[in-house]
Amino acid sequence: MAGQDLLHTQPRPVHWLATATAVAAVVAAASFVQPPAAKATTSRDAAAGARPAAAAAPDPGRVTFPVDCGPNRLDVVKTASGDLDGDGTTETVAAVRCHSGTGTPPSGVYVLAQPRDTRAAPRIVATLLAPARQRSVQTLTVKDGAISAALLGYSTLDVPRCCPDVRQSLKWQWRDGKFVQSELPAAMGTQSL
Repeated sequence: MAGQDLLHTQPRPVHWLATATAVAAVVAAASFVQPPAAKATTSRDAAAGARPAAAAAPDPGRVTFPVDCGPNRLDVVKTASGDLDGDGTTETVAAVRCHSGTGTPPSGVYVLAQPRDTRAAPRIVATLLAPARQRSVQTLTVKDGAISAALLGYSTLDVPRCCPDVRQSLKWQWRDGKFVQSELPAAMGTQSL
Protein backbone atom coordinates (compact mmCIF):
# COMPACT_ATOMS: atom_id res chain seq x y z
CA MET A 1 0.00 0.00 0.00
CA ALA A 2 1.28 3.41 -0.85
CA GLY A 3 2.02 5.66 2.10
CA GLN A 4 2.54 2.90 4.64
CA ASP A 5 6.25 3.65 4.75
CA LEU A 6 5.77 7.29 5.84
CA LEU A 7 6.53 7.85 9.53
CA HIS A 8 3.51 10.06 10.23
CA THR A 9 1.10 7.34 9.11
CA GLN A 10 2.28 4.85 11.71
CA PRO A 11 1.26 6.12 15.17
CA ARG A 12 3.39 4.97 18.05
CA PRO A 13 2.77 5.31 21.82
CA VAL A 14 4.85 8.48 21.89
CA HIS A 15 2.43 10.07 19.38
CA TRP A 16 -0.59 9.20 21.53
CA LEU A 17 1.18 10.55 24.62
CA ALA A 18 1.99 13.83 22.86
CA THR A 19 -1.64 14.18 21.70
CA ALA A 20 -3.02 13.45 25.20
CA THR A 21 -0.64 15.98 26.74
CA ALA A 22 -1.69 18.67 24.27
CA VAL A 23 -5.41 18.02 24.92
CA ALA A 24 -4.85 18.10 28.70
CA ALA A 25 -3.02 21.43 28.38
CA VAL A 26 -5.91 22.95 26.41
CA VAL A 27 -8.49 21.71 28.97
CA ALA A 28 -6.41 23.03 31.88
CA ALA A 29 -5.98 26.43 30.23
CA ALA A 30 -9.73 26.61 29.53
CA SER A 31 -10.51 26.04 33.23
CA PHE A 32 -8.66 29.27 34.10
CA VAL A 33 -10.58 31.33 31.57
CA GLN A 34 -14.15 31.86 32.81
CA PRO A 35 -16.97 33.98 31.39
CA PRO A 36 -18.27 36.87 33.51
CA ALA A 37 -20.81 35.93 36.20
CA ALA A 38 -24.26 35.40 34.77
CA LYS A 39 -27.32 37.01 36.32
CA ALA A 40 -30.76 35.48 36.41
CA THR A 41 -32.57 38.68 35.48
CA THR A 42 -33.76 39.99 32.21
CA SER A 43 -33.40 43.58 31.14
CA ARG A 44 -37.14 43.96 31.64
CA ASP A 45 -36.81 42.74 35.29
CA ALA A 46 -33.95 45.15 35.93
CA ALA A 47 -35.89 48.04 34.44
CA ALA A 48 -38.90 47.22 36.61
CA GLY A 49 -36.75 47.14 39.76
CA ALA A 50 -37.39 43.45 40.45
CA ARG A 51 -36.40 42.29 43.91
CA PRO A 52 -33.69 39.66 44.26
CA ALA A 53 -34.80 36.12 45.02
CA ALA A 54 -35.76 35.59 48.65
CA ALA A 55 -33.29 33.83 50.89
CA ALA A 56 -33.96 30.26 51.90
CA ALA A 57 -36.32 29.65 54.80
CA PRO A 58 -34.63 29.52 58.22
CA ASP A 59 -33.48 26.01 59.15
CA PRO A 60 -34.95 24.90 62.51
CA GLY A 61 -32.13 22.36 62.82
CA ARG A 62 -29.75 25.27 63.56
CA VAL A 63 -31.84 26.72 66.42
CA THR A 64 -31.59 26.15 70.18
CA PHE A 65 -35.21 26.07 71.34
CA PRO A 66 -36.17 27.06 74.92
CA VAL A 67 -37.43 23.56 75.76
CA ASP A 68 -35.90 21.40 78.49
CA CYS A 69 -36.06 17.74 77.48
CA GLY A 70 -33.74 16.40 80.18
CA PRO A 71 -31.91 13.37 78.78
CA ASN A 72 -34.20 13.12 75.74
CA ARG A 73 -33.52 14.83 72.43
CA LEU A 74 -35.70 17.57 71.00
CA ASP A 75 -37.61 16.68 67.83
CA VAL A 76 -38.77 19.18 65.19
CA VAL A 77 -42.05 17.48 64.27
CA LYS A 78 -43.61 19.96 61.83
CA THR A 79 -42.49 23.01 59.86
CA ALA A 80 -44.11 25.47 57.50
CA SER A 81 -42.58 28.51 55.79
CA GLY A 82 -43.76 31.74 54.22
CA ASP A 83 -43.59 35.51 54.43
CA LEU A 84 -45.55 36.11 57.63
CA ASP A 85 -45.05 39.85 58.13
CA GLY A 86 -45.08 41.11 54.53
CA ASP A 87 -41.42 42.22 54.51
CA GLY A 88 -40.44 40.02 51.54
CA THR A 89 -38.41 37.55 53.61
CA THR A 90 -39.34 33.98 54.44
CA GLU A 91 -39.93 32.94 58.02
CA THR A 92 -40.26 29.37 59.32
CA VAL A 93 -42.80 28.14 61.86
CA ALA A 94 -41.56 25.09 63.75
CA ALA A 95 -43.42 22.73 66.08
CA VAL A 96 -41.03 20.99 68.47
CA ARG A 97 -41.38 18.52 71.31
CA CYS A 98 -39.27 16.26 73.45
CA HIS A 99 -38.67 12.82 72.00
CA SER A 100 -40.80 10.09 73.54
CA GLY A 101 -41.40 6.49 72.63
CA THR A 102 -44.87 6.57 74.17
CA GLY A 103 -47.59 9.10 74.83
CA THR A 104 -48.02 12.52 73.29
CA PRO A 105 -45.56 15.03 74.74
CA PRO A 106 -46.61 18.70 74.59
CA SER A 107 -45.38 20.82 71.70
CA GLY A 108 -44.00 24.30 71.41
CA VAL A 109 -44.60 26.39 68.28
CA TYR A 110 -42.03 29.04 67.37
CA VAL A 111 -41.52 31.54 64.55
CA LEU A 112 -37.96 31.71 63.21
CA ALA A 113 -36.31 34.47 61.19
CA GLN A 114 -32.92 34.49 59.48
CA PRO A 115 -30.58 37.34 60.52
CA ARG A 116 -29.02 39.44 57.75
CA ASP A 117 -25.80 37.46 58.23
CA THR A 118 -26.94 34.16 56.69
CA ARG A 119 -24.03 32.37 58.36
CA ALA A 120 -25.60 33.07 61.76
CA ALA A 121 -28.17 30.68 63.20
CA PRO A 122 -31.83 31.64 62.76
CA ARG A 123 -33.40 33.34 65.77
CA ILE A 124 -36.72 32.80 67.50
CA VAL A 125 -38.85 35.91 67.01
CA ALA A 126 -42.11 34.67 68.55
CA THR A 127 -43.49 31.87 70.70
CA LEU A 128 -46.98 31.01 69.47
CA LEU A 129 -47.54 28.00 71.75
CA ALA A 130 -45.51 27.20 74.85
CA PRO A 131 -45.15 23.54 75.86
CA ALA A 132 -46.58 24.52 79.28
CA ARG A 133 -50.01 24.78 77.60
CA GLN A 134 -49.98 20.97 77.30
CA ARG A 135 -51.04 20.78 73.66
CA SER A 136 -49.59 18.74 70.81
CA VAL A 137 -49.61 19.87 67.19
CA GLN A 138 -51.55 17.70 64.75
CA THR A 139 -51.27 19.97 61.68
CA LEU A 140 -49.32 23.15 60.91
CA THR A 141 -49.67 25.26 57.76
CA VAL A 142 -48.81 28.69 56.42
CA LYS A 143 -51.08 30.17 53.77
CA ASP A 144 -51.37 33.79 52.64
CA GLY A 145 -49.29 34.96 55.60
CA ALA A 146 -51.49 33.21 58.18
CA ILE A 147 -50.40 30.32 60.39
CA SER A 148 -52.99 27.63 61.14
CA ALA A 149 -52.61 24.72 63.53
CA ALA A 150 -54.80 21.92 64.78
CA LEU A 151 -53.93 21.19 68.41
CA LEU A 152 -54.74 18.16 70.50
CA GLY A 153 -55.12 18.23 74.26
CA TYR A 154 -56.87 16.75 77.29
CA SER A 155 -60.12 17.77 78.97
CA THR A 156 -59.01 16.56 82.44
CA LEU A 157 -55.99 15.09 84.18
CA ASP A 158 -57.82 11.73 84.23
CA VAL A 159 -57.54 11.32 80.45
CA PRO A 160 -54.61 8.99 79.56
CA ARG A 161 -51.72 10.93 77.97
CA CYS A 162 -51.76 8.60 75.00
CA CYS A 163 -55.24 9.60 73.93
CA PRO A 164 -56.04 13.32 73.60
CA ASP A 165 -59.77 14.03 73.73
CA VAL A 166 -59.89 17.74 72.79
CA ARG A 167 -59.13 19.28 69.39
CA GLN A 168 -58.61 23.02 68.96
CA SER A 169 -57.95 24.91 65.71
CA LEU A 170 -56.04 28.18 66.02
CA LYS A 171 -54.84 30.81 63.60
CA TRP A 172 -52.15 33.49 64.01
CA GLN A 173 -51.68 36.56 61.82
CA TRP A 174 -49.19 39.44 61.95
CA ARG A 175 -51.01 42.65 62.92
CA ASP A 176 -49.67 45.90 64.38
CA GLY A 177 -46.19 44.47 65.03
CA LYS A 178 -47.22 41.19 66.72
CA PHE A 179 -48.87 37.84 66.07
CA VAL A 180 -52.56 37.90 66.94
CA GLN A 181 -54.20 34.57 67.81
CA SER A 182 -57.75 33.69 66.89
CA GLU A 183 -59.75 30.52 67.23
CA LEU A 184 -61.44 29.06 64.21
CA PRO A 185 -65.27 28.71 64.27
CA ALA A 186 -66.82 26.06 66.51
CA ALA A 187 -67.54 23.79 63.55
CA MET A 188 -63.79 23.58 63.01
CA GLY A 189 -62.52 24.75 66.41
CA THR A 190 -62.56 23.31 69.91
CA GLN A 191 -64.39 20.03 70.16
CA SER A 192 -64.21 16.77 72.07
CA LEU A 193 -62.97 13.85 70.07
